[in-house]
Amino acid sequence: MKVALVYDRANKWGGAERLLLALKKVFPNADLFTSVLNKNKASWTKEFKKINTSFLQNFPMASSFHQFYAPLMPIAFESFSFDSYDLVISVTSESAKGIITKPSTLHICYCLTPTRYLWSGYEDYFKNSILRFISKPIILYLRSWDKIAGNRPDLYIAISKEVKMRIKKYYGRESKVIYPPVTLVKNSKSKVQTPGKYFLVVSRLVPYKRVDIAIKACNKLKLPLKIVGAGSQELYLKLISGSTVKFLGQLSDADLSSYYKNCKALIFPGVEDFGLVMAEAQSYGAPVIAYRGGAAVEIIKEGKPENFLTNRIQIHL
Repeated sequence: MKVALVYDRANKWGGAERLLLALKKVFPNADLFTSVLNKNKASWTKEFKKINTSFLQNFPMASSFHQFYAPLMPIAFESFSFDSYDLVISVTSESAKGIITKPSTLHICYCLTPTRYLWSGYEDYFKNSILRFISKPIILYLRSWDKIAGNRPDLYIAISKEVKMRIKKYYGRESKVIYPPVTLVKNSKSKVQTPGKYFLVVSRLVPYKRVDIAIKACNKLKLPLKIVGAGSQELYLKLISGSTVKFLGQLSDADLSSYYKNCKALIFPGVEDFGLVMAEAQSYGAPVIAYRGGAAVEIIKEGKPENFLTNRIQIHL
């Protein structure tokens, strides 16, 4: 059986990429299709023998600033041919579900979420009234296309009940829930010098992750906070951070494992589609302090504050 994996863009590292690599283990000979590839930011792609990129790969700065080419993403994915494949799995939160396949090819969409900036996260992405006005024609076009693309997969798999609900709401499709696997390999030899004394954030540093809430809370309470990750909001977050906040950048799995193992708790202030880092932290027995929303309510067992060190807790931030 010939299998293809389709992903929106290969220019970052996070939970979705771990999911892709898990699928690669299930289908070791699968080819990867994606709109753009940035090998410097996506070293994980070396696991794939064959990677097919769209025509956008040749456009100026597209591999780093894909958002400027959003209106062309539908065409990019429709331009791929899957005639020689028996099974295609699109892992997507944007345009990859819009691929066109023949009836003889099974297309399964593993949906991370219906496109955030078009639907559930529109208000967050377009707070600026001028930007909202200027982008309105493009958003209307992309919403129309996204509705059409939403009918193309033969089967939907949602990463959480939260996403299952969104798929039904925005695409009118039913889906099965299969939670993403925790693939982080545990490291028993910790190099961390202050076990149990710091709070931890593991996240891409982008606005909708709401890392600034954790920083402001730790600033006010003078609590030690270590932040793992990188992203477009990194400079801003560093500027608002106090002396107790430390940025660690991107870490290897072995080092990340040590920080999970020895943190006082993971702080997760975002409203997430699933939130793989919450599951990873709990696999080490670390408590999770999370906003009561999104998929956090599905994967965190609520405990009492007085049992903080032995129970996973969930509070409002």
